[in-house]
Amino acid sequence: MKRNNKKTSYTTYISALFLLLMLGVGLFFSCKQNDPNAKDTILHGKATVYVDESLLPIVSDQALVFETTYEAKLDIQPLSEKEVINALSKKKAGIAILARKLNTNENKFFAAHKIVPRETPFALDALALIRNNKEQDTTIVLQDVLDYLKGKKNTINGLVFDNPNSASVRYMMELAQITELPQEGVYSVKNSKEVIQYVAEHEGLIGVVGSNWLFEPAADLKPFVDQVHELAVKGVNGKYVYPTQESIGTNQYPLARVLYIVNCQGYEGLGIGFASFIAGEKGQRIVLKSGIAPVREPGRKIVTRKQIEKTHN
Repeated sequence: MKRNNKKTSYTTYISALFLLLMLGVGLFFSCKQNDPNAKDTILHGKATVYVDESLLPIVSDQALVFETTYEAKLDIQPLSEKEVINALSKKKAGIAILARKLNTNENKFFAAHKIVPRETPFALDALALIRNNKEQDTTIVLQDVLDYLKGKKNTINGLVFDNPNSASVRYMMELAQITELPQEGVYSVKNSKEVIQYVAEHEGLIGVVGSNWLFEPAADLKPFVDQVHELAVKGVNGKYVYPTQESIGTNQYPLARVLYIVNCQGYEGLGIGFASFIAGEKGQRIVLKSGIAPVREPGRKIVTRKQIEKTHN
């Protein structure tokens, strides 16, 4: 009888120990899953994506499809180009969408932190020059714009940019080979949407805006887009070219630019998954449907925003 009690006690002890072990393992994994600092994986979890504001429409479309396809949540944060770079340099973000590659100093910063940024081109868009519909002139010479930025007076009455720290300003200043903008005749508002609205409501000015804002405008922006028209730009080739999908893709339009997703996460997270998605077949179809140019020609099947919303409602 005594020996049976010992056996029973030993069995009870082992069972209790096993139960405690399982509870501990369960608690560990539960805490890990609820840990807000837990890393995302390639196709799961949450991540912040800092986006050059002039590229917001195409990135929003990509994120919408990506999130409905995978168990992922992307927090899209539109900022000026300079603010995006600052966020990366302060390690507040590991994923960014830019209209340029990182420069030498920026790459050195990440190298010092033992991170090798992955830069994936996924589309070509352009800076569009727009006027109020009440103005009849539909053409402009690029050199006239650059001369105006250098402070030389000509037929241009004023230029409106989205933000003084934006990619649009940086791009045009590089073309004009200037380090600061003239004190008069160049204006900036808060974002691309306000550029379109301002030009729609004021005659005599030329707005500078990312073309992806014009091709498929949101419902609240469409009335303003309908009140402006894009200008055909004469570049060094001597031809006037509108910013169409074909002219952007073939680099005939003189203000075309390549878009990149820059992944500085330093681990296999959503940066890799999102980059693979937007540079892949489905992502390139979305670019094609948006009106700007994909980096490679996808299949013919196009998925629209309305089709996506209808499928998931």
